[in-house]
This record gives sequence, structure tokens and C-alpha cells, in this order.
Amino acid sequence: MKKVAVATDNGNVSQHFGHCEGFTIYNMEGRNIVSKSFVSNPGHQPGFLPNYLNDIGVNTVIAGGMGGGAVQIFNQKKIEIITGAEGSTDDVIQKYLSSNLQHSGSICNQHKHKGECEGH
Repeated sequence: MKKVAVATDNGNVSQHFGHCEGFTIYNMEGRNIVSKSFVSNPGHQPGFLPNYLNDIGVNTVIAGGMGGGAVQIFNQKKIEIITGAEGSTDDVIQKYLSSNLQHSGSICNQHKHKGECEGH
């Protein structure tokens, strides 16, 4: 079973992975969604969220933007990342399932976050 985590704010893809309110977790078999749940963000600390998502079995992470440190950890753990996504989490997961969601390479290089990652 594949597990995809979408960084979520109010039912939409969060534009900054580390500061999202939580993650919508989609459990999938093939191209079918078996279950959907929401996990609150346990807190933003450098390096914590990638390890947390790895520990709960996530294979893919989708977000609007993401810091370089998180990208490095996900790459080390062989977890797929897709940034540049926007819209409702359900619409985005459907695009992902139909192979219409492309990784934009949107990386936030500053660790000052508030408002700086919008549109990336």
C-alpha cells in the first residue's frame, strides 16, 4: 500500500510544508484511494517533519513549497516529493493519480518563512 501526505491548510494544499496545519494522508492501492485521514502538524522544528512522516510510512509528500533541509531528508529516505501544487487536497490527489501533477522544484532557501514562500 502506498501512503501519500498532502501538506494541508483548510482543505487546500499548504504553500509552506513546515507551517501547514496538518497533513491529509491518502492510503492507496494502485490508483485507488483506500482511506483518507488527517494528522495535525506536531510542530515545526528543522528536520522533524520529514522524519515523522517517514516513521508513519509516507512514500510521497505533496506541498506548495518546501525548505531545502526537508528536501534533503526526504531524498535521503527515498520519499518522493512534489512541490508547486495548489488547490484542494482532493483535486490535487486526483491529478497525482492521473499522472497530471508535476514537481515544480519549488524550494525555499530562506528559513524566515512567514510570507516569503508564497507563489513558489
